[in-house]
Amino acid sequence: MADGIKDKVAIIGMGCTKFGERWEMGSEDLMVEAFQEAIEDAGIEKKDIQAAWFGSCFDDVNVGKAATPLSLALKLPFLPVTRVENFCATGSEALRGAAYAVASGAYDICLALGVEKLKDTGYGGLPEMSSAMGTKNRLIFPGITAPGGFAMMATRYFAKYGISPEEGKKILAKVSIKSHKNGVKNPKAHLRREITEEQVLKAPMIAWPLGLFDCCGVSDGSAAAIVCRADMAKNFRPDPVRIKAMQIAISSGEEMMYTDWDGTYVETATRCAARAYKEAGIKNPREEVSMMEVHDCFSITELVTYEDLQISPRGKAGDDVRDGFFDLDGKIPCQPDGGLKCFGHPIGATGLRMMYEVYKQLQGKAGERQIKDPKIGLTHNMGGFPAMNLISVSIAGL
Repeated sequence: MADGIKDKVAIIGMGCTKFGERWEMGSEDLMVEAFQEAIEDAGIEKKDIQAAWFGSCFDDVNVGKAATPLSLALKLPFLPVTRVENFCATGSEALRGAAYAVASGAYDICLALGVEKLKDTGYGGLPEMSSAMGTKNRLIFPGITAPGGFAMMATRYFAKYGISPEEGKKILAKVSIKSHKNGVKNPKAHLRREITEEQVLKAPMIAWPLGLFDCCGVSDGSAAAIVCRADMAKNFRPDPVRIKAMQIAISSGEEMMYTDWDGTYVETATRCAARAYKEAGIKNPREEVSMMEVHDCFSITELVTYEDLQISPRGKAGDDVRDGFFDLDGKIPCQPDGGLKCFGHPIGATGLRMMYEVYKQLQGKAGERQIKDPKIGLTHNMGGFPAMNLISVSIAGL
């Protein structure tokens, strides 16, 4: 009977570029930078890798949807390379492919790498989605935008739990303030400047109640991971990070077809998290998880994710935010590297960037932002809208 991949796969090396407006580098340069750090970290040579998974979503340099750009950029020696794309969870999907390949026994050592060069597309935010999803998306959802969709989640959340608009805005502000404070401590983060509550509340409105500081931007960047069989991991390093669970769930869109879903949570996330905890053997996430990297495309997304992951009770995440529960020195630090909000969001790299932070934190190598004695790290990566989405949840530990 299938029992998942818990403790069958270990991460022995990771690399991540600085995220930001990397005008001086192309996608190939970013891939090489992340890859070089990863193989040096793992203490291996290129010839030791047996297969690779490449994630990229919008990048025009990637010759349609081929995997060739990874082989060309890294000069891989005739290896099998698989191209994956799963919206904003593309990086997580690349890591999942590599991990599952190792867990299956097909390979001993695999590479996962994600990259995106979004600043060259000419868009201030994500590129026009119809180019990625087909023209049907604009016919079915002609007026939907990501800020608009998540803004409706925020107003519904406020209404359901009796939170005044003024208080709700302050709660969301604290979420962003926390991430900016963490981002300052991260030399690879895109945005490294603290913000105040006054700045957040007075910022230009994007889609009420989400202002400028409630929304993540887009970035250029790349991240990579080297995974191997867990039983051979200590041949390469004394502190490999073991994968405890990797789960993905994709909505069928049924939330929009019936009245059961009230718009205050992400159903896919609750189901995906439950499966990940079962695979990892976690019974009480609030007590067992040491740190989290979640998909904070908007401040409200992070807030409801606390509840979707069974960390905060429904409707009570705001209390935990006010109490500093998710701060760097709190019970479960969330976004210690700054998150999408401040580290940045090059789509194909984001999921791997999240695991990069977990990996460094578990090894005690996160520098100024290091958490005290973490044991279990969780990443939550999301693609899509509140009612039609995909969620990837991964759990790792020493």
